[in-house]
Amino acid sequence: MTAVLEGKVAFVTGGSRGIGEAVALRLAEDGADVALTCQHGVERAASVVDRIKALGRRAWAVSADCADPAAVRDAVDRAAAEFGRLDILVNNAGVGVLGPVEDLSPADVDRVLNVNVRAPFIASQAALRHMTEGGRIINIGSCMAERVAFSGGSLYATSKTALTGLTKSLARELGPRGITANLIHPGPIETDMNPSDGPGAETQRGFTALGRYGQPSDVAATVAHLAGAGGRYITGAAIAVDGGFAA
Repeated sequence: MTAVLEGKVAFVTGGSRGIGEAVALRLAEDGADVALTCQHGVERAASVVDRIKALGRRAWAVSADCADPAAVRDAVDRAAAEFGRLDILVNNAGVGVLGPVEDLSPADVDRVLNVNVRAPFIASQAALRHMTEGGRIINIGSCMAERVAFSGGSLYATSKTALTGLTKSLARELGPRGITANLIHPGPIETDMNPSDGPGAETQRGFTALGRYGQPSDVAATVAHLAGAGGRYITGAAIAVDGGFAA
């Protein structure tokens, strides 16, 4: 194990499963102490915490609904208090509501935008009260922000495209403070929410240049690079980890 993040503290939203779980574990493998949020999977979050601790790192999980700005802000502040600092924020939690645009309700719009856009904004605000030079903000977007290859994705694509503006603005504003902000656009990734044997999976595979799904660890590897020394001169970037979906 190479402890390139020794002494750093990371906060990962939606860190109990899928991409967030892989990110939390990879950052711990690289030496970071990790705090993570979950909304429902408390037992699974506890399992992730145990696996991080088995790596010799500190870990802490909190149940928080990312649609609630007070809960997001409180979770970040509690994590910083628990570990005494905060160096890396990974805005990973997200929801998707797909369907014809005329069938989407105002409640659908509110839920998706609150979790996918407002929560990263609020979490970044809260984290910046604790970050110093060398801090990292890493947002998890979607390949659908670059290419909407099938119908029914208007709301989800809107929410993920908004992260481009947030990330670039943060990069410009925080550069003088030595804090970077970057965006990762995953393609079809094997998770509980989007299994490679699920409905529409064959279509998604067909849109990639590699013809297959990626793994959560593929996204986690890019997060780890941005969080480490290799990411010190990368900011305001949107990096595709999508198997060529947007090619």
